Amino acid sequence: MRRAPTSAWVWAFTVYSWAMTTVSAAWFARRFSAERGIMLDVATSLAWQGAVYAAWLPAAGLVWLILRRFGAGPRGLLASSLAGVVAVPLEALASSLIDQAFIGGTDLAGRVVGRIPVCILLYTAIVTVGLAAVYHRRAAEARARNALLETALAEARAIAAPPERLMVMAGSRRVPVEASAVEWFGAADNYVVVHWSGREGLLRATLQSLETQLDPRLFARVHRSTLVNLAHVREAQPLSDGSWRLILASGAEVVTSRTYREDVLRRLGC
Repeated sequence: MRRAPTSAWVWAFTVYSWAMTTVSAAWFARRFSAERGIMLDVATSLAWQGAVYAAWLPAAGLVWLILRRFGAGPRGLLASSLAGVVAVPLEALASSLIDQAFIGGTDLAGRVVGRIPVCILLYTAIVTVGLAAVYHRRAAEARARNALLETALAEARAIAAPPERLMVMAGSRRVPVEASAVEWFGAADNYVVVHWSGREGLLRATLQSLETQLDPRLFARVHRSTLVNLAHVREAQPLSDGSWRLILASGAEVVTSRTYREDVLRRLGC
């Protein structure tokens, strides 16, 4: 189930729910009708309830479109709730008209009002399934992106870059540091903080200018103030907001913002 596309399990669950609900509701509908002197055969009762619950498919499609557009957060819930204000009465009316077509009756308004509580429950269930589908889809996309990143990072570690030295201010001295030994650079006004082998030093440069000098196969901008040596990334962990936490060889952690996430993949050729 985890490996199946989100659309596949959503459709499978929809078909299963419709079939089971139709069968269960048809059994109760036959008893309800018999108590009122209306005899229905099995095929008619199944057709009746099948039509009632098939009428919910447009509402389910609407909820899915809303949640895909606005997400599963507050905006998506608000949009779904506002849509429900219109969808629930319309579904109650549709169900009542179907009831009337199968078993007759003239009190349409009374039927609609009587259907409202059940329609609210059904709409809530549809929204709940939609939220689960959105979360499932996002998790699948995050796993796919993370797999691409892990592959690309492995390739970056295998790159044999030409030696390049940076003259870094460490205390009162300037020391040469191999660029390949640097784990990450952090912006600090007109300076760049260099992190390598458990040590720190300063370069008088901007992060942007430094980025243009370094091998783009190894160094990638992961945040507006952070440049990382991908060969030193030991692990990439996806976060709930769509960003990544990169664990470096030294144990240091840096976060790849969502803004730079796609650019990192593109730089890595993913």
